[in-house]
Amino acid sequence: MRNVRLGFVPAHRYPFDEPWAITLRERCIRALEGVPAVELVYPSTDLILNGLVRDDATAEATIALFREQQVEGVVIGTMTFGDEVSAVSVAEALGVPVLVFGTKEPPFTTDGKRHSDSFCGTLSVTSGLYRHKIPYQFAGIFFPEEEAFLASIADFARSCAAVESFMGTRVGMVGLRPERFETCITNEVALINAFGQRVVPLNLTDLFAQANALPESDPAVQAAMNVMQAESNCSSCRPGALLKAARLEAALTAFAKRKSLSGMGISCWNDIQEQYGICACTTVARLTQNGIMAACEVDVLGALTMLVQYQAALTEQVPHFIDWTIQHQELDNVFLAWHCGNASACLAADPAQVTLRDQAIMSEVVGAERAGMAQEFQLAPGRVTLCRLVEYDGLFKMLVTTGEILPSNDDLRGSWAWVRVDDLAVLYRTLAEEGFTHHASMIHGDLADPITGFCHFAGIEVVRV
Repeated sequence: MRNVRLGFVPAHRYPFDEPWAITLRERCIRALEGVPAVELVYPSTDLILNGLVRDDATAEATIALFREQQVEGVVIGTMTFGDEVSAVSVAEALGVPVLVFGTKEPPFTTDGKRHSDSFCGTLSVTSGLYRHKIPYQFAGIFFPEEEAFLASIADFARSCAAVESFMGTRVGMVGLRPERFETCITNEVALINAFGQRVVPLNLTDLFAQANALPESDPAVQAAMNVMQAESNCSSCRPGALLKAARLEAALTAFAKRKSLSGMGISCWNDIQEQYGICACTTVARLTQNGIMAACEVDVLGALTMLVQYQAALTEQVPHFIDWTIQHQELDNVFLAWHCGNASACLAADPAQVTLRDQAIMSEVVGAERAGMAQEFQLAPGRVTLCRLVEYDGLFKMLVTTGEILPSNDDLRGSWAWVRVDDLAVLYRTLAEEGFTHHASMIHGDLADPITGFCHFAGIEVVRV
C-alpha cells in the first residue's frame, strides 16, 4: 500500500479555551494517526506554543516543517474559533490539496459561555481559502473519533495520492494511434498547460530493435517468461511467442524507467503484428500489473485515467482498460466491460482459467500465427469504479460511475466482465451526449468519492453517474 503524508494544522484563536484546544489537538492526532496509509506530520509543542497554529510566527514554522517533510495534503482543523490568516497562509504556501473540518462544541461553561465556537472559525478559514482561490474540500463538523470523520480523511488521502502522481507526470506514446481512431487523439499542449505533463514518444522501429537485441538469457526477459508461465496456461502459445512477449515487456519496462514514466499508450495493431509477430495484449497486462499503467491503441488519456484509479487505490489494486460494449441480452442494467486480452492476471475470477492464446479479432486480420499472446479470462466479481478522462478545446472532464461485476457462466473471448449499474440507459446517454469515448478504465473497489476529490483539486470537471 502506498502511504500518503498529510500535514495537520490545529488552528486556534486567542482568547478561546486553550486547554480545550490542547485536548482536542491531542485527540485529533491520535485519530488521524490511526487512519490506514496516512503518515501524519504536525507541529510539535516544542516547535510552537502548545502545538497550535495561531499567528504568523506559528504559521511560518508549520510551513517550514511541512515543506521539509514534503506533505502531499494539508488538513486544517479548527480546535477553537481558529485563526484564519495563519491557517490560510499554510495552505497557500504549500500548494497541495486542502481539507477543512470543524470540531463539535463541548458543554457550556458554568457561566454559560462557549468553549470553542469552532464553526464560526471554520467559515473564516473556508472564506479565506475561497478568497485566495485555493481549492479545498469541507469535511464537516466532528469529534475526531467519529467514523464519518475518519472516512473523509481516508478519501482525502486517496485524492492526494492521485493528485501528487498525476500533476507533472510523464506518459509514453509508443507508436502511432490507429489511423481510423480519432478517439485516441492527444492534445499535448492541453496536458502541458493544465497539468504540467509531458508526453514522451517512442517509435515502433526503435522499440522492436531494442526488444530483439535482448538475449534470451537477459534476466528481465527470463523473469517475464517465468511469471507468464506461472500465471497462465501457455499451451496454446505458438513457438517463440512467449519469448517475443518477454522481450517486448523488458524493452518497454526499460523505456519507462529510462524516461521516468507513470504509464504509456501503446500502438497495438496492425504494425506490431505485421512487424514484430505477436499482439501486445499480454505485455499491456503485465506492465499494468507491475505498476506501469498501459493503455491500448496509443490512448494516452486512457493511460492517465488508469493512473488516477491506481493511485486512488493506493496501488493496492490495478485497473483494467476496457471498452464500453454491449447491453446484456437478457439482464437489465448490465453491460459487457471487455477488451481483447489485456487484463492483468491478478484480476482473474479463477486464476486457473487464465489462458494465453491468439487474439480473436486480430487473428481474422493478420492470421493466427501473428496474433498470439492475448491474456483471456473472466474478471473477479465485486464492486468496481469506472472512469474516463477526455479533453475538448483544452478543457478536461472525467466520467465517474460505479457498478458491480456479476459472476457468469459464459465462455467469452478476451478479458471481460458483466457489470451491473444503477441505470444503464442514463449511463449510455451520458457517455454519448457528453463526448466520452469508447475506452474506459475499471478498477475493483468504490473509489468514486476520492476520484471526485482528485478532479476537484486537479481542475477537472466531474461527470458523475
